[in-house]
Amino acid sequence: MTKSLLMILFTITMAVAGQLFLKAGMNKIGPITLSDVKNGMATLTKIATNSQVVFGLALYVISAAVWLVVLSRVNLSFAYPLVGFSYIVVMFASRFLFNEPISAVRWAGAILISIGVVFISRT
Repeated sequence: MTKSLLMILFTITMAVAGQLFLKAGMNKIGPITLSDVKNGMATLTKIATNSQVVFGLALYVISAAVWLVVLSRVNLSFAYPLVGFSYIVVMFASRFLFNEPISAVRWAGAILISIGVVFISRT
């Protein structure tokens, strides 16, 4: 079980890092508007050639591959709730890396998620 837990943590880490790279890349690209969507190929090219977006997607692929190994070893009802930690880590990282405001309600939600994950992981 320890090896599986380490793989779950690795998967979460890769998914979080992927999310952060995707956000950093999209910050460089800027907001996508309705006219950007209408001009699909140009927008898609701009996104597909952004190295941070590409790297973020690659991390997601690695995360998904390891997740498949995890699913072959442990119950989904145990593994999937642990992914809740990724929400918390992304929230913290967003605050400090991207200077995003986090309300008190979100912090309270993060605490509740943490408590829930601890309870689920104990069973």
